[in-house]
This record gives sequence, structure tokens and C-alpha cells, in this order.
Amino acid sequence: MNQTSPNRTSLQRRALRLEYATIGWNVGEAVLTIALGSVAGSLALIGFGTVSVVEVFASSVVVWHLKPGHDVDHRGRTRLALRLTAMAFLLLAVVLTIAAVSDLASGRQAGESPWGIAYLAVTALVMFGLAMLKRRTAIGLDSAPLKSEATLTFLDGMLSTATLVGLALNAYIGWWWADPAAAILVALAAFNEAKENWQEADELG
Repeated sequence: MNQTSPNRTSLQRRALRLEYATIGWNVGEAVLTIALGSVAGSLALIGFGTVSVVEVFASSVVVWHLKPGHDVDHRGRTRLALRLTAMAFLLLAVVLTIAAVSDLASGRQAGESPWGIAYLAVTALVMFGLAMLKRRTAIGLDSAPLKSEATLTFLDGMLSTATLVGLALNAYIGWWWADPAAAILVALAAFNEAKENWQEADELG
């Protein structure tokens, strides 16, 4: 359903604000979690910070697609945005898989990081909230790239939760394998999203 011009412009501005908020949060998140992970010797936190960089890339793609003065319905721009987002999903899947397999193979156990656990809990709430708002806005704009990036933000929230649970289980029960196992599940979901986004881009011609 096409929106009236004023409403569509308002939705476009809202989408951009959400993406700018995501970029700002993830830049800070990358710096903080990599620092906390380095101090605690936690590859889970360091890997999580690396994933934040992927999210910044995906959000930047959507900002480019929704940039004022450009036609968000242009098939060529939408196709390119979907393919770039698919690449972000694929990169996420690869990073998570390599980190998880490395942890499982080496039996490496992360050090305890209470601050990291607390931050991940906050991040999960923020990412789930942003994902919900992005998805609603994407439906209003009928924007496939924004909808796809909303899914990536949701997976970021899922990864936050998985990393949080993994670190907690490792700290209190000694289940060191819980975090890499959960990361593999998130990686599989990311790979599936990469495939679906690429196929959707192909359908646009």
C-alpha cells in the first residue's frame, strides 16, 4: 500500500533516525565489548564486538538507500541494498562460525566479566526494541532493505542474549561450550537470511 507523500516522508525520517541510533550504539558497543573481552580473555565478547561492526555496515547500507532525495522505490537501488545486506548476513555467519568452532575445538573458557554480562542484558533490550520499530517502519514504507536490516538487528539481540546466557552459564555452572553452541545457531539463522535476501534481490531483476 502506497503512503501519502507527507506520511511517507515522515516514515523515511523515522527510519533514518532508527538507523543513526543503531550505528551510534554499535560503534560504542564495538569499542566497549572488545575492550571488556580483551581484559576478561573472552573471545565471546570480542566476537560480539566484531559483529557490531557488521551491523554498522548493514545500517549504513539502509541509510544510503533511504537518503533524502533518492527514490526508495527504485528497483536498482533496492536490489543493490538487498545484496549488500545479504553480504552483511553472510559475513556475520562466517565470523560467528569461525569463532564458535575455534572455541569448541580448543576448549577455551572465557574469563568472567560481570560488566560484560550487564552490558549484554541492556544491549539485548535495545536491539529487540530497535528491531521492532524498524520492522513496523519498514512495513509502512514497504522497504525490503529496511525490513531485512530489522531482522539483522533482531539477530543482534538474539546474539546478545545467547552470549549473555553463555557467559553466565560458564561463570556459574562451568558450561563453557554453551556460548559457542548458541553462536552456531545464530550463524545458521544469519546464513539463511543471507540466502533469502540474495534471492529476493534476484527476483527484482
